[in-house]
Amino acid sequence: MIDQFLWVIFPYLCVAVFVIGHIWRYRIDQFGWTAKSSEFIEKKQLMIGSILFHFSVIPVFFGHIVGLLIPAHWLEALGVTEHLYHIGAVYIGGIFGVVMLLGMIMLTFRRVTKQAVRRLSSASDITVNFLLLFITFMGVYATLVTNAVVTDFDYRTSISVWLRSLFVFSPDANLMTDVPLSFKIHVLTGFLIFALWPATRLVHAWSLPFNYVGRSYIIYRKNK
Repeated sequence: MIDQFLWVIFPYLCVAVFVIGHIWRYRIDQFGWTAKSSEFIEKKQLMIGSILFHFSVIPVFFGHIVGLLIPAHWLEALGVTEHLYHIGAVYIGGIFGVVMLLGMIMLTFRRVTKQAVRRLSSASDITVNFLLLFITFMGVYATLVTNAVVTDFDYRTSISVWLRSLFVFSPDANLMTDVPLSFKIHVLTGFLIFALWPATRLVHAWSLPFNYVGRSYIIYRKNK
């Protein structure tokens, strides 16, 4: 029953909260659809941490898409061998993961050590910071440590197959039985952040500033 809850009920529950929560948030709180920047309080650490995080999160995201949603034999048909994929996933993915982790460490350290920033932070802000930090750490640990220790484990034959089975509404919890603990924690906390997403500042990720491209310049005039 525990496996059925963790690998069948919990993922669907998180996705449902993610979808319904965004609809609810957009309908009642469009003015709160923001990251609530604290740049005016402290700029240097925010700039460095944000650049490290946002620079690395995009390749990490697409790496997850390729590794989890695209079957291994599809990649092999395109000429991506197991060895080539391993280099990309472990070494290149590991580098971007470490950069992302450094960014999250800096952003979290800033939020809890800068008194003015901490006072302006809500409980959800702090929760998101620490949860993202933990998820990133577990991802890096699983990629660089677990893969090196448990050499016979291939997540593309277990986690990837299980995840894709969720999309066709035929999940098989047994596929996650022999998955190493670090990967299990990374997956579960990943779904948890999706459930928390609509109630936190993470909603600003959907507010892409496309209008900046065609927007007129803002003219500032000195007040004499």
